[in-house]
Amino acid sequence: MTQKSLTAIILAAGKGTRMKSDMPKVLHSIAGLSMLGHVMKLCNDLNVSKTIVITGHGKEQVEREALKLNPQAIILEQKEQLGTGHAVLCASEILKDSSNDVIILYGDTPLITAETIRQMQIIRNQHGADNVFLGFESRNPSGYGRLIVDEKDGELVDIIEAKEATPDQLKINLCNSGVILARSSVLLTLLHQIDNKNSKGEYYLTDIVKIGRSHNFKTFIGLCDEDEVIGVNSKVELSHAELIFQTRKRLEMMVNGVTLHMPQSVYFSHDTQIASDTIIEPNVVFGVGVSIEKGNHIRAFSYLEKCFIEEDSVIGPYARIRPETSIGKGCHIGNFVEVKKSIIEKNSKINHLSYIGDSLIGQGVNIGAGTITCNYDGVSKHRTIIQDGAFIGSNSALVAPVTIGKKAYVGSGSVITQDVPEGKLAIARGRQVNLEKKNR
Repeated sequence: MTQKSLTAIILAAGKGTRMKSDMPKVLHSIAGLSMLGHVMKLCNDLNVSKTIVITGHGKEQVEREALKLNPQAIILEQKEQLGTGHAVLCASEILKDSSNDVIILYGDTPLITAETIRQMQIIRNQHGADNVFLGFESRNPSGYGRLIVDEKDGELVDIIEAKEATPDQLKINLCNSGVILARSSVLLTLLHQIDNKNSKGEYYLTDIVKIGRSHNFKTFIGLCDEDEVIGVNSKVELSHAELIFQTRKRLEMMVNGVTLHMPQSVYFSHDTQIASDTIIEPNVVFGVGVSIEKGNHIRAFSYLEKCFIEEDSVIGPYARIRPETSIGKGCHIGNFVEVKKSIIEKNSKINHLSYIGDSLIGQGVNIGAGTITCNYDGVSKHRTIIQDGAFIGSNSALVAPVTIGKKAYVGSGSVITQDVPEGKLAIARGRQVNLEKKNR
């Protein structure tokens, strides 16, 4: 059976009262990316042809985030919160014109993997299923809807909410995640037959199982680990989801050849890229946008964000590498050094207690302890250029815009306000005067 294209519907209308926050629930972040962003990243990994985001509470903010992540996303509003079935029905006009399969996802369930969805597609094809529900075996199933499976043919017969389950049904630990893979035409047919005759007066998406069975539609289940389908409804659950993500990412790094001395102390962002044979010491934080080539050594208590580091460099300890920084091969960026929006070319060293901002540092440059590039005049930022082989003495201030020529030397304690020509020695400090002490 040929694989159809896939349309994704992301339900992101919930308020998230238990978050105790003015921010819409799906915009809270894990590893530097909103929960909605994680789900949209999943859609990108699955090469979906259409991504539909159903908004509600905080619709303008949610729409802005969705379009930032995918400008082609289709944004629809669920004006009344009438249940999950009603939310999906908001996309009915689009589903009418689609022959794609549909995957229903949730903006507050950010940890599902593309491999799990692909397994659902395989199950659908193997069984000729009309719908595939994603289930999981829970360690503590209390509160989850239970999946009732026919023991003879393996089809999903019903989903029983915990509050409506019998004592025997409550013993079942096979639970519903809410994620559904369906044929669009079948889904649309079933959605129009859901009613709201229940205690909450809502249209439940889970009702399509029973309705589908009455029409001889086949529904099967796929399985995943419980951690993949954790729903985030509070800050406590958000922190748990963060822990799951970090644990996964640390394992991924080590499997791919990165050494982590104390994995549980290292924080990664969703997009951190680190090549093999890199060593990461304890208590290192990677903000978003970090890419590190092989053979680097990131020492303890360093913080990196939006930067690129070529191979065989040493960073830290206690270094801060800020956005738009590129560090070349074989560089040393040492303790209590901050680098911002700068290019540092290969084999250069900034070993101690320095600030380098808006700078171009050439090859083989040595910058002494306590050096400051004075890049901001109170109105504008200016650039410092230090060319190949230059030596900057300790406790120097380079007042930008300024250029230090090739193999030039700046004497310690200098305040440099003019360009230093190639090969010259610049000294710019007050002359020392030693006076006799007067007796009082």
